[in-house]
Amino acid sequence: MVLIKSPELDQLNEEQLDLLESLRNPTAPNTMPARIIVPVDQGWTFKQADLDDSHWLPVAQFPTNVHLDLLANERIPDPFIGKNEELVQWIGEKAWVYKTTFEAPAVSSARAKTVLAFDGLDTFATVVLNGTTILESDNMFIPHRVDISSVVRPSETNELVITFDSAYLRGWDLVEKYPDHKWGCWNGDNSRLAVRKSQYHWGWDWGPMLMTCGPWRPINVEVYEARIADLSFETVVDETLQSAKVLVRAELEATESAKADLPLAKVRFDVHLDSIAVSSQIIEIRAAEASSDPDVQVDAVSGAEFLINSPKLWYPARYGKQPLYTITATLLSNKEEVDSTYKRIGLRRALLVQRPLEGQPGTSFFFEVNNVPVFCGGSDWIPADNFVPCIDNERYHDWVKLALEGNQAMIRVWGGGIYEEQAFYDACDELGVLVWQDFMFGCGNYPAWPELRESIRREAAANVRLLRHHPSIVIWAGNNEDYQYQESENLTYDFANKDAESWLKTDFPARYIYEKILADVCEDLIPDTPYHFGSPWGGGVDTHDPTVGDIHQWNVWHGTQEKYQNFDKLVGRFVSEFGMEAFPNVRTIDAFLPQGRNDPDRFAQSATVDFHNKADGHERRIALYLVENLRYAPDPLEQFVYCTQLMQAECLASAYRLWKRQWQGPNREYCGGALVWQLNDCWPVTSWSICDYYLRPKHAFYTVKREMAPITVGMTRKEHAHPAEGSRSHSRINIQRRMQIEIWGSNLTVEDLSGVDCVVRAWDVETGKQTYDGRVAVGLVLKSNRSTEIAALDVPGVTGDEARTVVAAYLVVSDKQIARYVNWPEPLKYLHLAKPKQLTAQLATVTAADGSTSNVVELSAEVPIKGVAVEVHQDVSDAEADAVKFDDNLVDLVPGETVQLGVKGATAETRFTTRYLGMQV
Repeated sequence: MVLIKSPELDQLNEEQLDLLESLRNPTAPNTMPARIIVPVDQGWTFKQADLDDSHWLPVAQFPTNVHLDLLANERIPDPFIGKNEELVQWIGEKAWVYKTTFEAPAVSSARAKTVLAFDGLDTFATVVLNGTTILESDNMFIPHRVDISSVVRPSETNELVITFDSAYLRGWDLVEKYPDHKWGCWNGDNSRLAVRKSQYHWGWDWGPMLMTCGPWRPINVEVYEARIADLSFETVVDETLQSAKVLVRAELEATESAKADLPLAKVRFDVHLDSIAVSSQIIEIRAAEASSDPDVQVDAVSGAEFLINSPKLWYPARYGKQPLYTITATLLSNKEEVDSTYKRIGLRRALLVQRPLEGQPGTSFFFEVNNVPVFCGGSDWIPADNFVPCIDNERYHDWVKLALEGNQAMIRVWGGGIYEEQAFYDACDELGVLVWQDFMFGCGNYPAWPELRESIRREAAANVRLLRHHPSIVIWAGNNEDYQYQESENLTYDFANKDAESWLKTDFPARYIYEKILADVCEDLIPDTPYHFGSPWGGGVDTHDPTVGDIHQWNVWHGTQEKYQNFDKLVGRFVSEFGMEAFPNVRTIDAFLPQGRNDPDRFAQSATVDFHNKADGHERRIALYLVENLRYAPDPLEQFVYCTQLMQAECLASAYRLWKRQWQGPNREYCGGALVWQLNDCWPVTSWSICDYYLRPKHAFYTVKREMAPITVGMTRKEHAHPAEGSRSHSRINIQRRMQIEIWGSNLTVEDLSGVDCVVRAWDVETGKQTYDGRVAVGLVLKSNRSTEIAALDVPGVTGDEARTVVAAYLVVSDKQIARYVNWPEPLKYLHLAKPKQLTAQLATVTAADGSTSNVVELSAEVPIKGVAVEVHQDVSDAEADAVKFDDNLVDLVPGETVQLGVKGATAETRFTTRYLGMQV
């Protein structure tokens, strides 16, 4: 065909010119149609598989699980109330069927295919479409994409039926099928080890056994000729931080008949920062090497390289801002958009530093982001609900925001839950909270038969692909405490043996999972992110070695049940678990009692209250730590709850305070982090959490928050005893005793702090009389990002009265207080505490230097008071009480001071009450 030029040609628009060009060149490819995605989330019903069709019930939400749907249809009692957990165990031993109908999109091209994408099926699922079985799944964590082109009826109604078998019974079938494996675990039962499902569904020492099933993540039907199957990145930030290189890779999938057109298409890569365009490139598509992963069809790839000068770097919250670059990949065919996807990434240089230390054995274990060493004070995370589909994005954001408000730098996603929803990691990215990510294995000797190994490999690859773009994730770990289980059971393990195939012939075959399968996946997909064989892991010798790797320090509560005052002797290079139990908020207890505040079991030792504590021996262990430290009684319930929370708060604060003291600067990072077990709960329960199921902070939340503030002052007491001069070395008489205090300051900022004075004051705990006021250091420099020793001196005040002397230390700059800590003689149970006559808690308004105002609760007293907690009056509704948010709580008062607690949501009509140690109730 001859294209005749005419005067009108110059007036044609771009679309018309393209049309003329296609007429001139008849071999030009047709434009691929855009990918169509339709959610399959309506019209679902469900029933017990062995019941007839009269038992179909409507599904309450989607995604969902069987317990949520039975609850919504009022077929079961709430498992979180009373002892109802026992009444719903039958659910986990039944098969359940879900079905719906959907209209499939029309297929506009003979070259297109139709796919059903299942983001998550829990767990043993048989999927039937229009009478044809299209999928059998046995791993909750693997997403599936099924080509249904030969089965689906386009533009017509299609029936989708999914049958979920009992994971519990199937698990026991597998245990019996493999009798040669040395089955064993902590928490739950052996059947969980055989099933790739959230392990906490079998029950844990903080959670119920609720064996869920159902479509727990979205299902979509897609129609396309080609799509962007994955978008991934390699980011390299120069050590100078002055430039960053971003390598972007788009993996493309096409139908067999459309593959020939892929090389003629292009991919446009667009980079935006805060909605402002940074760069854009249109890149040719090239053929891809065959994928080694059968779950990933890669027919072609396209990639771009962006060099960004003076990049906006992503920092943990305390150290800078969290800019996120949005990178979009758009598949273009004849300039038409066929498919598009985007991800947000942060540019940061993140390292796990393990190097020799000065003056101590072993190696460091800490994280460095953009050349800044980070002391990772934070917490461990379990799923926020036993029924994951009911956790919405806002609740995820609220949890991460709560951690950030508690000055926490890191959250560890524990290996017995789930690879969390994108909303969780998005919140960590946006708020600047680092993430330690476990793979989903915990507390047992996992088997490793061939089919299971392949399922695990697929699971690992799929979830690493889903999560690897998040800048908040700075480490992946192979499991939780499986190496400790190996040690406790003396399973075969020779770290020097590097013959991976031989590991499968031992009674600890799971080593192949952690050191081969997961290691290979991480090396292939995230080579720049550290992979740690397990948590804890110390280099293959002993997971309890405090000088290498991370440790779980459970010799307080578990193990040897040490006094928490000895945490300084229980330090490790990185303590990724430790904890102490406490009762939840009284309102939370009332919520799980069937009759609320009027329930006859509303007392601390009741059967129902005990039922909502799953820890073995919890009665004895809570009682042990209470009786060692406090004078308490189990009644009334409110005061007992307060005492357990005070005890937990004192315990955890002492750990952070003493371990952070070991963060002593370059080459002296003797402790690089402390993650408390645990931040949250999955149901209303007494546990180790520092915030309960309803996001209500326990008092430990506030003491941890204070210890993790940017500038803190720490203090400890130590007794020094030796025979008097002239006495025999083994004499028990004429012993000279000196009680000394040691004081240090911690500066977690990146700037030195000069001109710091340390003021020390002391009072008699019984009379309230001040016995000392002085400066023990003047003009100090608190070096950046470390702790600095300040002073060691005898307990000031009256000699001989050290056991009744309360000592407060203050850091002051230009007469402005920047840090405060009050140290008490311990154990607290020995003290004769004075009763305050004028303890007040008043709402006041304060004006900041910039003129803004805020509300505070002002506290003061004429005698030293331990652990003053401000609460909203019991008669106020839960909603009103929860609307009141304190910035701080559980504070120690000394004479002559007014302590201000920031508060939001309170008004002049808000009624406050106070509670403190030793109050008469």
